[in-house]
Amino acid sequence: MDREQAQQKIKELRSELEYHSDRYYNQDNPKISDYEYDQKMQELKKLEQKFPDLVTKDSPTQKVGGTAKREAGVLVAHNVPMLSLQDVFSREEVEEFVEDMYKQLEEPEFVVEYKIDGLSMALRYEQGDLQLAVTRGDGINFGEDVTANAKVISDVKKKLKEPVDYLEVRGEVYMTNEDFERVNEMQELNGKKPFANPRNCAAGTLRQLDSKITKQRGLSMFVFNIQEIRGMEIKTHIQGYEYLKRNQIPVIDDYRLCRTKEEVWEAICAIGEQRGALGYDIDGAVVKVNSFADRAKLGATSKVPRWAVAYKYPPEEKETTLLDIELSVGRTGRITPTAIFEPVRLCGTSVSRATLHNQDFIDELDIRIGDHIQVYKSGEIIPKVRRVLKEKRPQDAVPYHLPEVCPVCGAKTQREKDTADIRCTSPNCPAQLERHIINFVGRDAMDIKGFGTVYVEELVRRGYLKDVADIYTLHESREELIEQGIIGKEKNTDKLLAAIEKSKENDGYQLLTGFGIPNVGKAAAKAILRDFQSIDALLKADVESLQEVNDIGEVSANCIVEFFQKEENRLMIERMKRYGVNMNSKEQQAGGKFDGMTFVVTGTLPSLSRKEAAAMIEAQGGKVSGSVSKKTTMLLAGENAGSKLTKAQELGVRVISQEELLAMLHTES
Repeated sequence: MDREQAQQKIKELRSELEYHSDRYYNQDNPKISDYEYDQKMQELKKLEQKFPDLVTKDSPTQKVGGTAKREAGVLVAHNVPMLSLQDVFSREEVEEFVEDMYKQLEEPEFVVEYKIDGLSMALRYEQGDLQLAVTRGDGINFGEDVTANAKVISDVKKKLKEPVDYLEVRGEVYMTNEDFERVNEMQELNGKKPFANPRNCAAGTLRQLDSKITKQRGLSMFVFNIQEIRGMEIKTHIQGYEYLKRNQIPVIDDYRLCRTKEEVWEAICAIGEQRGALGYDIDGAVVKVNSFADRAKLGATSKVPRWAVAYKYPPEEKETTLLDIELSVGRTGRITPTAIFEPVRLCGTSVSRATLHNQDFIDELDIRIGDHIQVYKSGEIIPKVRRVLKEKRPQDAVPYHLPEVCPVCGAKTQREKDTADIRCTSPNCPAQLERHIINFVGRDAMDIKGFGTVYVEELVRRGYLKDVADIYTLHESREELIEQGIIGKEKNTDKLLAAIEKSKENDGYQLLTGFGIPNVGKAAAKAILRDFQSIDALLKADVESLQEVNDIGEVSANCIVEFFQKEENRLMIERMKRYGVNMNSKEQQAGGKFDGMTFVVTGTLPSLSRKEAAAMIEAQGGKVSGSVSKKTTMLLAGENAGSKLTKAQELGVRVISQEELLAMLHTES
């Protein structure tokens, strides 16, 4: 690879890593596994080592963690930086670290312990009393004050038995697999989206503005380091653990004290073998120098301490037997095959299911019922099938083909042109209806509180709901619903019926979102209704006029036109009108300073959250988009603006600061 090719590849990798880092740290919603992210980061590091003149200060290799999110809490300055650890992936790299420590220190000792997969938090005690809890934030300057939430975590001690003048400790807030499964069960019962993994759930919960929710979900915490202590001398990491344990502060007490590189590697392997038996997720093993004096001597770079490394385990794999292939029908009629196999433990949880995606994926693996298969957890998030062990295949195993009829309603199936998707052709398929209604009542659409999945399935099964418009006729069957206990007793039934009635007042964009039109999510629906102002106007819209809406392309426009052309959809809308469901946008189309302008907001602003800035822009008639394009009028950029700033500069989009935005808002039109 020459310098020009390397420059282009570095640019691509930085953009990808910034995007995925934002989803992981700031949105608690990763799109790729930790393993895949680590591989991209290693590729970037190697290219930057080969072409050091291409290294920049804002490269992901030079930064720590995410950004501190002002909207989640008050920002607090770090007393001690909460740095990340240098990741290593092989025995050779571990041994190089140990050998390097021996070159710089006299007879160093090493502690090897679990690397808990959670969210970092520091606790500050003064005279033995807990004063503050702060998240990692950007790791260097600021974190978020989460003291109220920390105080409802049972592992967080509010008072020390052996007080000192000042103590700051750092630990990992996590969720046990048992608590995680309990919370996800509640999410599903309430019709809400389940969390992807315990780490995401713990991170989102710690940032909750309501500490009651934090308490209900049951977070846990391990303390893994003393950051600073005054009023007592502690010389080693292990001595620090002993002090913390005397104060009933949970620590990772299954550590191993090592002196040689062989002992360190053995300890890492031993921890790796225990992963499946733990009640919580770990994503590696940490090797750290035991002596605090040695740590002070070694110091840190701007990104990582020099006295520790984190060994990352490769994705865990297990062999099992494929028992069956289960078919499910989605809201759009798409049929998805799921592998059902003998349960195995992966990364601390029992798994027995994995998606097989579509017929092409099945054909590519040549997967057959009865096969021995290799399954793994991609980044400890989603179980996947890696391969078939064909040498162990039963003689009677036959190739698997998705059926030519829908497994739910028996209607014919059809493969979509130029895709691998096979769909049920019946618009009245009960499985599609259930998922369509679940989407309609969900938080991102009509947001009908308490209308959980279980109620939807039962009401469809018993014939009360034949399309989404039937939701608004349920009050006519109140007595029957109470008598049969479908929703519960009188109080629960009336509560749900009241929520349904209240939803009639929702903004029209929520109704449009609820229709579940392909490629039209909440943001797109909001933009469309802001331009067209009503569902009635949309009924008459053509592809060309729809494409004039910001971020609506030809594919989305065609999907919208096709939806409103169908007679059954028009009849459904007419019924909803009769029932009093609002069809209009509540946002005024004109009259603001930013009419016809499109903004993108990125980075950390000095005193506003991105949501607050977006609300100010929209209040003046402007549109706020999530991505920079030729249609973007201005980019409002704060610190760590990243790839969006780069793209705006490339396209010649005007870049403004928070100060300039406020000046515009306060200028007379």
